[in-house]
Amino acid sequence: MFQRLIDQLKQTPRKIVFTEGHDARILEAAARLNAEKFLTPILIGELNVVKENAAKGGFDIEGVEIIDPATYEGMDEMVETMVALRKGKMSAEDCRAALSKGNYFGTMLVKMGKADALLGGATYSTADTVRPALQLVKTKPGSSLVSSCFIMVRGEEMLCMGDCAINISYNDKLDKEGNVVQSAADQLAEVAVDVARCAQLFGMDPKVAMLSFSTKGSGKGATVGLSQAATAKAKELAPDLAIDGEMQFDAAVSPVVGQLKFPGSPVAGYANTFIFPCIEAGNIGYKIAQRLGGFEAYGPILLGLNAPINDLSRGCNADEVYKMSIITAAQA
Repeated sequence: MFQRLIDQLKQTPRKIVFTEGHDARILEAAARLNAEKFLTPILIGELNVVKENAAKGGFDIEGVEIIDPATYEGMDEMVETMVALRKGKMSAEDCRAALSKGNYFGTMLVKMGKADALLGGATYSTADTVRPALQLVKTKPGSSLVSSCFIMVRGEEMLCMGDCAINISYNDKLDKEGNVVQSAADQLAEVAVDVARCAQLFGMDPKVAMLSFSTKGSGKGATVGLSQAATAKAKELAPDLAIDGEMQFDAAVSPVVGQLKFPGSPVAGYANTFIFPCIEAGNIGYKIAQRLGGFEAYGPILLGLNAPINDLSRGCNADEVYKMSIITAAQA
């Protein structure tokens, strides 16, 4: 997967900004990218600190652009742009204070077209990476929410799982009069289609299972109705995709069980893309696959944003930073 993505990036040069340029893991990954020349890293941080930390780790970042928000010549323009984007919700003083931090500063570099993608979260929380993206880059046309997925890799086998990191649950969105403006099923269906499209981006032929503790109406209550309704909505949104549900995990992955419980389904027994009805199930599910199933987990890959912005685990290592850089740039 990664070699194919690298070959693509060699044909379409991209710049990726790292919000934590002082971090040793970021520096090691940036040095590797700088040496391999298929993706251009930009490091945010105090110039001397970044260089000192690189020297301590033996990381060659010669020629890598380092930008310190405190000395950035275009800060006034950036503040003015951010004030306009926030539409009265933040003053110029508030924006300048926010832009002194790498997460907001890096997001504005992407928004203003000075970088193609952003990777953060080595020290920031997921919320601190996602919040600036929602406020400044916002969702892409046609998207109503941000979600996420993990690409799971074990040898030549690839799976995709979502949403495991962003949407805690799905509830009807109401207007001031109490009318439903977007149903929970509409939201989960949108997540399913976005996750499947992401799977396609990374070379998969997605067979999408809408997961539940019920298969084809065998159970009642809780999220069963949500999964059933979301399946129908997702099929309407993307008739070109193989999507089916609701189904239990064994029915999704075992051909014998799948065709017994869900006869005739094009997905049951052969699923490689899994949509969970809530974040508890998704987060637990991908970690079981990672820790007990021996899959490498890449993500969370954020979906629905108007630009490629992704979040690292604070427990990541340099190799994960390097690979997530490739994944993020490939979304551009």
